[in-house]
Amino acid sequence: MPDVLPQLFANNKAWAENIRKLDADFFLKLSRQQRPSYLWIGCADSRVPANDIVGLLPGELFVHRNVANIVVHTDLNCLSVMQFAVDVLNVAHIIVVGHYNCGGVNAALQKKRLGLIDNWLRHVQDVHAKHRELVASLADPTAQADRLCELNVIEQVANVCQTTIAHDAWDRGQSLAVHGWVYGLRDGLIRDLSMTVSHSGEMSAAYESALASLAQGRDTATSAGGPP
Repeated sequence: MPDVLPQLFANNKAWAENIRKLDADFFLKLSRQQRPSYLWIGCADSRVPANDIVGLLPGELFVHRNVANIVVHTDLNCLSVMQFAVDVLNVAHIIVVGHYNCGGVNAALQKKRLGLIDNWLRHVQDVHAKHRELVASLADPTAQADRLCELNVIEQVANVCQTTIAHDAWDRGQSLAVHGWVYGLRDGLIRDLSMTVSHSGEMSAAYESALASLAQGRDTATSAGGPP
């Protein structure tokens, strides 16, 4: 097997040189402090590069990624990222971003056995069980998978809002909004799932509204940019 790692070093050198051409002091300024306004909680899928999708440079987006963009109240890794982002970096926005044709969501929906990760994807299966009728209302299997991607994002936004991290921020009057988006691999565009919460008192209404939007027959395969 050929050694491809030297190419990565060459790519890095070219990337750094291009950045310095745009701003000679960029890395010097970046090394002194980061001031991101956003925390991105997304999927680990290699086709979903967070900074590139929203056109932000290094230092402008704090990122946490895992398989199927799941927020679990016992996941100290995710919670630690959230706490640091909110309490130390003072981000104003937490954005949970799923994507259509997500391998983790597809595996959960199809109940595929993949190994240890099956235990992690149990959280997505729980989302499916909770909203089974909303998924089953779509006849096409691809549309069902896309719908579950959307529902998973909505549920993970709710999970973020229910953490002590979000509640403590809101209780002390800190500006913090939590958003739910889904990304289309086929067109590179982000869709807002209308699940935005900026105070604990808004969560229930936003959750019900987002679910109602899906239940009203939104076609995930066309209008929402899922696979045709």
